[in-house]
Amino acid sequence: MLALIAGPGALGAYTLKDNYTPSSFFSMFNFFTAGDPTHGFVKYLDQATAASQGLISSTASSVYIGADHSNTAPSGRSSIRIQSKKLYTHGLFILDLAHMPGSICGTWPSFWTYGSQQTWPANGEIGESSFRVHTQAMNSMALHTAEGCTTSGVNQTGRVQTGNCFVNAAGQSSNAGCGVESTTPTSYGTAFNAAGGGVYATEWTSSAIKIWYFPQTALPRDIASGSPNPSRWGVPQANFAGGCNIDAHFTNHQIVFDLTFCGDWAGNVWSSSSCSALAASCDAYVANNPAAFAEAYWRINSLRVYQSS
Repeated sequence: MLALIAGPGALGAYTLKDNYTPSSFFSMFNFFTAGDPTHGFVKYLDQATAASQGLISSTASSVYIGADHSNTAPSGRSSIRIQSKKLYTHGLFILDLAHMPGSICGTWPSFWTYGSQQTWPANGEIGESSFRVHTQAMNSMALHTAEGCTTSGVNQTGRVQTGNCFVNAAGQSSNAGCGVESTTPTSYGTAFNAAGGGVYATEWTSSAIKIWYFPQTALPRDIASGSPNPSRWGVPQANFAGGCNIDAHFTNHQIVFDLTFCGDWAGNVWSSSSCSALAASCDAYVANNPAAFAEAYWRINSLRVYQSS
């Protein structure tokens, strides 16, 4: 179940606004079919083509979003990128996944929100879950902004990777943003799937952006009951707060699911990864090994949007 809840979590009182049920899920998103902004080796499909090729489907209880794993792909592997039709400022995003793309060489899956390609990074970007590439073992969470936003990395369980959210910050790799790595081994990819999936919850208020991860076996009762209250959840994995005016840097975000391949991140680190033993380049591996991507799919239990009462 994915939930977006607006308002201060300390109040713990929320009203359901938007319910992205499996039956209506795809009608509430736009299918992105332009060239990948991150220069991935990918071909994003429209809804009709994706459905006809079996790359999207839904049941009464879940939604499937996958990538082609049957054909060689000399011009880029077919995949999906969807962006919500509705925009959100502030909220608590709760993503309940049965499965995320596995830890597979060449992959770069992401669940995130951002304030449009035309204004990026002025309206900010929040990378919540599955923000990793190749066979990396644990989730990475990050914010990306224009200049003037930093975080302190206190009151969180994750490890600070970078502290300046500005995409061109000195002393950080390009577009690193401010990043936090999870310390939970089941937080990403193959290990996440083997554990039966889990829940990511991201609270976005004027004072901070906080991200929690819960295995399915440790899901708070208030999330399961549909009345989430972040004030009861304990220390988050990431607590993006400190030297950042949140409202000045984050506004009018779309919800995005995507799976790209290679590109600006996965492609650029191919030669330094263990995956480099498999092929001379990331593009070559992705093009010629379709069966490797059978586990490169999202299985989403639901998406809900709550706002403060």
